[in-house]
Amino acid sequence: MTEKELLAVACEQFLGKSVQDIKNVVLQTLEGHLRSILGTLTVEQIYQDRDQFAKLVREVAAPDVGRMGIEILSFTIKDVYDKVDYLSSLGKTQTAVVQRDADIGVAEAERDAGIREAECKKEMLDVKFMADTKIADSKRAFELQKSAFSEEVNVKTAEAQLAYELQGAREQQKIRQEEIEIEVVQRKKQIAVEAQEILRTDKELIATVRCPAEAEAHRIQQIAEGEKVKQVLLAQAEAEKIRRIGEAEAAVIEAMGKAEAERMKLKAEAYQKYGDAAKMALVLEALPRIAAKISAPLTKVDEIVVLSGDNSKVTSEVNRLLAELPASVHALTGVDLSKIPLIKKATGAQV
Repeated sequence: MTEKELLAVACEQFLGKSVQDIKNVVLQTLEGHLRSILGTLTVEQIYQDRDQFAKLVREVAAPDVGRMGIEILSFTIKDVYDKVDYLSSLGKTQTAVVQRDADIGVAEAERDAGIREAECKKEMLDVKFMADTKIADSKRAFELQKSAFSEEVNVKTAEAQLAYELQGAREQQKIRQEEIEIEVVQRKKQIAVEAQEILRTDKELIATVRCPAEAEAHRIQQIAEGEKVKQVLLAQAEAEKIRRIGEAEAAVIEAMGKAEAERMKLKAEAYQKYGDAAKMALVLEALPRIAAKISAPLTKVDEIVVLSGDNSKVTSEVNRLLAELPASVHALTGVDLSKIPLIKKATGAQV
């Protein structure tokens, strides 16, 4: 110690001794106090609470060494051991406990870390899903808006195309209407030209053909009228003559006819059994006589004059009479002459 009184005490105790002797004295004093303190503590307390053990040593030893003029500035226990490894066994137990607690702590830390990691992953996935959902919603809204814009563009394009086609159709209609009007005008002009040409041709025909033809026709007509009157008068006289002769002959024929009718009646009854073939034979047998009777007056006619213009229809009238003859006979007698080969050949062109 540096105080004068305590320094004097130290000089009194250690004057004349070597440094090693002084260390031995102090060491022995401290060892004695250590032994006394060890007797009050358990081995576990000594081993596990070294700081408390050192504190007790300082408190107990400080007064004794202080009376020797020595001050304990620092006192620490470097190690505690024994020869039977008791303390090391306690250390192993403590080490095992510590290791166990450490493992448990590590496991709990890893568990907490895993839980926290899972929570973080869940939060991350939730955020990711929310972000993906928002992205999908945004994309869907974008696609819908894009579809709406495309639809609107297509509608406008279709309307524009339709308006273009309608306008083109209107223009084509106008052009066609103008062409029709032009054709109408051209047709009117052509009709007017044709009408003038017809008038010119008509006048030309009147001057070159009609007037001479009318004059010639008038002359021929006058001649024909005179001839007609002449022939009519001759025919009337001849007809009166024939009528009277005919009346005389008619009485004869009537009597003969009644006899012939009776004969024909009997004959018809006989032919009725033979059907159409018998009727056809009867008609064929009677036709020559009918023809002879019909043509008998004509044998007394000297001349027949047929008056006709330029377009004569005599041939067609004769053909018509020949064609209608079988139908007339069929209507009167019920016999179809068109089935007779000879008559069919004669009238085949007209039937």
